[in-house]
Amino acid sequence: MAHLALSQVAVAVPVGSDLSLRRSAFKVSNLNFQDKSWAPVLTFNLKANNSRSRSRRVTCMSVQQTSAPKVTVSPLELEDANEPPLNIYKPKEPYTATIVSVERLVGPKAPGETCHIVIDHGGNVPYWEGQSYGVIPPGENPKKPGSPHNVRLYSIASTRYGDNFDGKTASLCVRRAVYYDPDTGKEDPSKQGVCSNFLCNSKPGDKIKITGPSGKIMLLPEDDPNATHIMIATGTGVAPFRGYLRRMFMESVPKFKFGGLAWLFLGVANTDSLLYDDEFTKYLKDYPDNFRYDKALSREQKNRSGGKMYVQDKIEEYSDEIFKLLDNGAHIYFCGLKGMMPGIQDTLKKVAEQRGENWEEKLSQLKKNKQWHVEVY
Repeated sequence: MAHLALSQVAVAVPVGSDLSLRRSAFKVSNLNFQDKSWAPVLTFNLKANNSRSRSRRVTCMSVQQTSAPKVTVSPLELEDANEPPLNIYKPKEPYTATIVSVERLVGPKAPGETCHIVIDHGGNVPYWEGQSYGVIPPGENPKKPGSPHNVRLYSIASTRYGDNFDGKTASLCVRRAVYYDPDTGKEDPSKQGVCSNFLCNSKPGDKIKITGPSGKIMLLPEDDPNATHIMIATGTGVAPFRGYLRRMFMESVPKFKFGGLAWLFLGVANTDSLLYDDEFTKYLKDYPDNFRYDKALSREQKNRSGGKMYVQDKIEEYSDEIFKLLDNGAHIYFCGLKGMMPGIQDTLKKVAEQRGENWEEKLSQLKKNKQWHVEVY
């Protein structure tokens, strides 16, 4: 939100007694201006809905503090539970939610299409950061005529408060699964991913059947707000990390004041394939002491050996630092396609041996200490 003091941004504000910012770069639905120190710095032309106020001008306020102001979230009762919600809705009795929006996340040069999908669950399917929703696409299972499709799991890409900060939505990061015939090189629609295409083709107002939430392995440990969290993602595996980072750096959560280090490694094909890059870049600017962000662009960057730059090459680049952080109790998370893990494991093993350590023993200790978190698909 600090960008308001730096650049002109088009925002819609109903001028009158309610001066809440309705939209911003982060799609903020409400802001609390009560507890900040504000000073006028910029004047905006703001369109109002009524003719009387159309020509009025409203002064934008800038916060007088070093870190960026955070967004007020509600309901704070979502912080009260000691255990994460699990499987509130099951496949036989799913919850019918509503699609709010579907937005293409990637640029024209990205291989494939990835979409950001916001789902309204009305506050009835609460979840914690790092959990997943199940989605049951419409139609019947071709392998079991008369039965619904199997559940597909998707990591949730928002915090428990959702993108509107009101606890009523959840967001998914979905890559459209398409199949290309190896002989002709052409796309074969008959073999496309049923659920990912249903989601990416959805329109606002469409109904969607969801189950869950599920999963405990990727929950963000919050017992130490000053801990180090190393996050390694390929593609849509960045979803849970977006949730973590919004909780750490965007939301004002009374019970969780993050003061540690969050370090994100994101592997994608090229610049156009980067996901949520604007958000992550903003955290880097606003919280340089608490956030690091390294990208591995396999089709644009070269590794030290002159080959394609994959996420494991970035890990090797910073291996000494990563191992020292792990020795000091850092958590490390992996999320993405399961094909990412062998290369990463090989790299970590090689680095461990160079340091005179036994990787199998070290891995066993990391798991025992609950520092090692993996969700691949």
